[in-house]
Amino acid sequence: MANFGWTRVKDPAPAEGADIGFGGLDDPVSLLTALDKAVPRYLDLVDNGALVYPACKRKPGDAQGDIRAIWEHTRLEAMRYIPMVPRQDTSLLVDPARQAEMIDAFLRQSPHENTVIDFTGTAIDDYGIAIYAALNWLNHCVAISDADPHQFSGTLRSFRKVMVVARQWWAIDGAAERCRQMLEARERPPLVFFLLWAECTTLAREIAIAAARASAASDDISRVRSAQDPEELDAKG
Repeated sequence: MANFGWTRVKDPAPAEGADIGFGGLDDPVSLLTALDKAVPRYLDLVDNGALVYPACKRKPGDAQGDIRAIWEHTRLEAMRYIPMVPRQDTSLLVDPARQAEMIDAFLRQSPHENTVIDFTGTAIDDYGIAIYAALNWLNHCVAISDADPHQFSGTLRSFRKVMVVARQWWAIDGAAERCRQMLEARERPPLVFFLLWAECTTLAREIAIAAARASAASDDISRVRSAQDPEELDAKG
């Protein structure tokens, strides 16, 4: 069973390097590489008691207890399942030629409701398992943060609909060339990795707002609502 020891507490350590950002990264391979590095780094901070886990449990006096960090770390907690797939084949997530294959496999797979998971050893199946686990983790955080459950109603079903639309996009002639053009323009085509990243970013934002609502100023909450990702908040000051 893959629980990864994320709730084990050792002697508290300083939360140095807890600001794990992805700002300025536009291409999916770079984001995946950054994610591969960020997950074990964050895991170490959690395991050593430097950070309250899950992030949505943090209070204003806790290390990295601000709304931006809660947003970023909640997203990371959900996305952690992707680099933990045991036999990586990241082309399934980012290669235009393999998107239809990955999407079809995902849509054939039965949804699950687990956050502690078993992997099969087959990448295309394990990425599907990991995607569902990521969304389940966010659903788990809803109750902890007292976020509005209506915003998360049917999360798995909604994401499956997103994948259906993406499959239609990739089936159109010239999709690979359009993908290349979008990446050159620093836009995000419907690659599976980008679709999950966007979903986790949006849902983690709502969880962070709920977690920090009692202590955050209304202006701070408005800034978070208007931002597309946590890194934007640094630029806006």
